[in-house]
Order: sequence, then structure tokens, then C-alpha cells
Amino acid sequence: MLIPTRHLPVAANSGSEWREVTPGERFAIRTSARETQGIYTMIEIVADPRNGVPMHVHANEEEHFVILEGGVHLVHGDQTAVVSAGDTATVRRGTPHAWCNLSDRPVRMLIIFSPGHLERTFRLIGSLQGDDLSAALASNESDGSTVLGPPPFENVYSILTPRPRP
Repeated sequence: MLIPTRHLPVAANSGSEWREVTPGERFAIRTSARETQGIYTMIEIVADPRNGVPMHVHANEEEHFVILEGGVHLVHGDQTAVVSAGDTATVRRGTPHAWCNLSDRPVRMLIIFSPGHLERTFRLIGSLQGDDLSAALASNESDGSTVLGPPPFENVYSILTPRPRP
């Protein structure tokens, strides 16, 4: 007996265009919230050495990290971990956290937000011209995320303290 196979829909362009968060940190939306009816969104990030994110918290999303190349230092709550290629980590909603690439090589990772509504904030950040952070931070807060302070690492570039453009 033959079992019919289903053809899974493949999005023609689910956002594979690379966009910049800050100089030295780029992202591409690999699976959009639209494709999953909002259940999750998957974003690929490449971050140069010394790039990271400020300490922040998500009220509505779990954040799952899958490290593909390199490694990140991850602070979540009162714990710190080095998450390397092949490793995964999950930060539960409501947990203050930040990550940074403290190595001398770029890091490449997938970040999966569930549910996937933070994709809106990433799309906004990727469309900003110049230093208009107020719109990005307002969108971030309206999506239930709050920046708590700078990255908890020394000499780190982030959306709050971007790397100078070459």
C-alpha cells in the first residue's frame, strides 16, 4: 500500500533578505510568524566579535537559541553560560537576559521566538535608517519586551551602543 506524501508549502520569500540590527550584527527571518500562524518565528543572526544585546526581558515569548557556529555568552536571570556550536538554550518569558559574542570570530545562530510576534520589532529595526532607536524601542515595548539596561559585558556593541560605521 502506498502512503501519499504531503507537499509542504515553501515560502517564496519568508524574509531571507539580510538586514542590520547595528553595524556588526545582521539577521534574516528564516520562518515568519505568518507562516506558522503566529506560533513562532525563526531568525538567523550573525554577530561579529564584541556584538551583543542589552539586558532585556520578554513578557510574552520564550526565546530559544540554537548555536550554529561560534559561541555566545548568555546571561539569563542570575546565571551565565557559554553556549557553543551545537548547543541550545531556552530563556523563559519573564527572565531578564542578554547575550554577547566575546570571541574573536563571528557567531551564527538561530533564535526562535514562541509565539512569534517579536518578528515585527525585528522588521522595524531592519528598516530603520540612521540612529532612530526611539521607534524600535517603542515597538519593542508595545510587543511586551523591555530593555532593562546595557549589556552586562565590558566593551560590547549593541543597539544602545552601536559600533561606529567603517
